[in-house]
Amino acid sequence: MPSSTTAARRARSRPAGVPSPWGMFFQGFLKHPVMVGSIIPSSGRLIRKMLGPVDWANTKLFVEYGPGVGTFCRPILEHLAPDAKLIAIDTNPDFIRYLRHTITDPRFAAVNGSAADVETIVRDHGHDAADYVLSGLPFSTLPAGVGPAIGDATHRVLRPGGAFLVYQFSPKVKDYLDPHFERIDHDMEWWNVPPAQLYWAHKD
Repeated sequence: MPSSTTAARRARSRPAGVPSPWGMFFQGFLKHPVMVGSIIPSSGRLIRKMLGPVDWANTKLFVEYGPGVGTFCRPILEHLAPDAKLIAIDTNPDFIRYLRHTITDPRFAAVNGSAADVETIVRDHGHDAADYVLSGLPFSTLPAGVGPAIGDATHRVLRPGGAFLVYQFSPKVKDYLDPHFERIDHDMEWWNVPPAQLYWAHKD
């Protein structure tokens, strides 16, 4: 789909004072280490493996939690159909401002908010359910109660046949998936820094 790829790569030049993606990510980690979870963005190998099972032809709404500087956003947009949409949700307003400055694709929306409120956010953007939700949030270090709330809300917002895609550096995240998803696939990406746990939780 050349039109989607072209749109995905359409971006403004960085305004004066806006740091590079690596600089922005490092700043975010220093300010909110509990929420960012890693000092560097995900590797290309991790991105390709994580998104590999996605059925792009039947995807109308893709949601991402904790997009950071958009490491996954751009590859997702390159695969999405012209009439599909990506909603990226982050509690860090610096990341949201950065994404709004640097990604101008009309299919993209950056929302400053909590992943636990995903149902409301999805409805506010005119959708009833999501086909896929992607998360790199560090579940094991989130404030008490937030991880279970996100797991519960994510299962509810997914359409039947959809999936929750999660990459983590701790296998403890499976504790937040098991109560809601009966079928969970797992893999590792050893070439990421640090090595990452990959989970695909299916809503059958």
